[in-house]
Amino acid sequence: MKREDLNDMLWFLVVAEERSFTKAAAKLGTSQSTISHTIKNLEVRMGLRLLTRTTRSVSPTEAGERLIRSLAPRIEEIENEIDELMEIRDTPSGTVRITLSDHALESVVWPKLQPVLKNYPDIKVELNTDNGFRNIVEDRFDAGVRLGESVDKDMIAVRIGPDWRLVAVGSPAYFAVRNAPRSPQELVAHNCINHRQSRSGGLYTWEFEKGDKELRVRVDGQLTFSTSYAMINAAANGYGIAYLPENIVATDIASGRLVQVLDDWSPMFPGYYLYYPSRRQNAPAFKVVVEALRV
Repeated sequence: MKREDLNDMLWFLVVAEERSFTKAAAKLGTSQSTISHTIKNLEVRMGLRLLTRTTRSVSPTEAGERLIRSLAPRIEEIENEIDELMEIRDTPSGTVRITLSDHALESVVWPKLQPVLKNYPDIKVELNTDNGFRNIVEDRFDAGVRLGESVDKDMIAVRIGPDWRLVAVGSPAYFAVRNAPRSPQELVAHNCINHRQSRSGGLYTWEFEKGDKELRVRVDGQLTFSTSYAMINAAANGYGIAYLPENIVATDIASGRLVQVLDDWSPMFPGYYLYYPSRRQNAPAFKVVVEALRV
């Protein structure tokens, strides 16, 4: 195939897509007569009628339709390859929006992003804390963070953190006047600090596990929060028992500010994963964020 034939075919695709020589000329930045003359010459060289022309419109013939089906996917593939090459050239920039819980933000995501973002001043990251499940496609997020067990099967998932567990804690002052629970069922008689899941609006049901036995307990108490970190101070100040990720209360337990109970009932949870709809999330800025968070 001659190079002029390929160029003329590209013009043919634009005319067929616009269904108008006038619109195609405006898109290509040339005159209507030049495009009309080019397409006629292409038809002569190929010996085929590619377009049906009327006073009001232009439409592909059967041969033209076959040529479109042959050319369009190849042209799109070339354009995608060129876009990827341009991305290699460009400095990563743009905004990456992620929805995640406050615990995922503080314990995994922010500590990993801090040192990396200093090297990429043109990357902007929006971290939207929400302890409920968000539809990242409908809400226009680039990605979300969830526990591994909660990621939908049709999502791409990248592990970004280790497994962790929840632990029940209260202050020494609280347990000085209330006997520590010996089983999860005894929590119903205690003042417990609840956690409201912001998206669903429901209260988190405390999950426990010991051997092959699993329990879910609906607790009650004076206080309810939608953030884990506020629950730490409430528990430390004697307002009741809180159920929190072990890593964010480890220091308080070690110092004696909080006392852990029901240790043998505290289950492990699969670590956090970054999830997103497809592998086409290949913008340079997004790649930088994924690699920074990846375990």
